[in-house]
Amino acid sequence: MGELHIPRSPEPVIFSVASALRSGSTPEQLRVGEDLVAPFHGVRARAGAGLDLVARCRALATTLDDGVAFSHVTALRLLGVEVPWTLADDDRLHVVTRRADDRPQRAGVVAHRSRQAFLETIEIDGLPVTTAAQTLVHVAVDLRRPDDIVVLGDAMMRRKRSLTTVSELTAVAERTRKVKGIAQVREQIPRMRAGTDSIMETRTRLILVDARLPCPVVNEVVYGPRGEYVKRVDMLYPAHKIAIEYDGDQHRTDRAQWRDDVRRRRWLEELGWTVIVVVADDVVRDPSRLVERVRVALELAERRSALWA
Repeated sequence: MGELHIPRSPEPVIFSVASALRSGSTPEQLRVGEDLVAPFHGVRARAGAGLDLVARCRALATTLDDGVAFSHVTALRLLGVEVPWTLADDDRLHVVTRRADDRPQRAGVVAHRSRQAFLETIEIDGLPVTTAAQTLVHVAVDLRRPDDIVVLGDAMMRRKRSLTTVSELTAVAERTRKVKGIAQVREQIPRMRAGTDSIMETRTRLILVDARLPCPVVNEVVYGPRGEYVKRVDMLYPAHKIAIEYDGDQHRTDRAQWRDDVRRRRWLEELGWTVIVVVADDVVRDPSRLVERVRVALELAERRSALWA
């Protein structure tokens, strides 16, 4: 067959047919077979290269024009953001461009056109990707449930890894015009909170707010009377000294964390705090009981405050 001329690139196992032809390969050498596979039309990859998400994106990127960026659920995955459950099975590659003639038409690729005057992008692993705020708007306008929009926004602003801010989300949403669903996105952004640790923490907070209870503060540290660190609490009502803790599976599997949480929660109680522990069933199966527990705790705190006044 002769020597295959593969153009130099950051990922030499993936290349476009056009670039290989320009480098001296022949059409016969580029036929799909034992040595080469075609992840997309006009793209070749070494057989057995192991095409994960980034590799698939690199493969497609070899054929994309400037101004085309990875977007929607693909951008979420490249950004490392939890994908909404309604989109979890969508493994197609999504791209967006502002020019209609730049939309790639390939199997396994969803090409979107943005009619906005702007398209915010960044670079991840050498790939053009829409920013977190831009991605939220692209995805959230198609989410039917308001709570799912809030969950997605919170996921982009994790305590240990924040990709955007409420201000940035607001700015992009306000600049987005004449897009179905954008009004609901704008309405839900004020309900988002930066600094959460998990989806279930967000859903717990939304259950309380939807029941017309005050919105708890998220992930704030409680200190003792001498300024000593007591605990970082998932959700709390500081004025009422009520702490709400969500226990996920890690509390079952990580015994050291479980023991530390038990010890620090007892410490909170010794300092006069009411500690409410929430598990998945409280959120998914019987949220009304959770709401009642928190409501009663708030009422008792109000009564105590009135007696001491």
